[in-house]
Amino acid sequence: MFVIFLRAVILYVLLLIVMRLMGKRQIGEMQPFEFIITLLIAELACIPMTDISIPLSYGIVSLLAVFILHQIMSLLERLGNKVKFIISGKPSIVINPNGVDLKELKKNNLDVADLAEALRALGYFCLDDVEYALFESNGKLSAIKKDIRNPPSLPLILINDGRLQKENFLIRNITLEELKSSFKDCFLKISEIEVATMDEMGKIYLKRRNLKYEILYYKAGENNC
Repeated sequence: MFVIFLRAVILYVLLLIVMRLMGKRQIGEMQPFEFIITLLIAELACIPMTDISIPLSYGIVSLLAVFILHQIMSLLERLGNKVKFIISGKPSIVINPNGVDLKELKKNNLDVADLAEALRALGYFCLDDVEYALFESNGKLSAIKKDIRNPPSLPLILINDGRLQKENFLIRNITLEELKSSFKDCFLKISEIEVATMDEMGKIYLKRRNLKYEILYYKAGENNC
């Protein structure tokens, strides 16, 4: 009995360390590959914990192997959007100002009933209560409430940690040169920008490295450079 207790304590401590090293997202909002890894960890820890015929080292090595695999997948995700989308998928806008987008729902193997159920969980009981609804890559639904007096606008990430999000530039129908024309410093390098977003009204959130964010506004045809 003492041997089983000791093995359980060792594996518990190792699991705690591994989960902490994997980061907070692993505990809160898991991507598909993280969910698979979590299932593997549970199985790998359970078998050597209760079966003393299996060397404890087998369980430890297996857990470390899964942790290394997780770190490799996380690094691959940071290489760019294409790799990230392949591994984890991407958010789907299932409700936009035109209404429900059935094509996006079908891409996610969902129907209107699934969407309505997810909206009710957020406190919205009518499909026209929200201006936008998105199914995130982790499967959770996010929604922006409709406000007739102040119509909400969906910000899109144009620059993420110095990397251009070309797909969102096309959606916003703007070029990098046009975006930079709204900056106070026209010679600002993209590599110096941590985050830049723009909504449908032309409102820009700009965050430079090690500086406080700025709110700017893009107006077509204007060039401040």
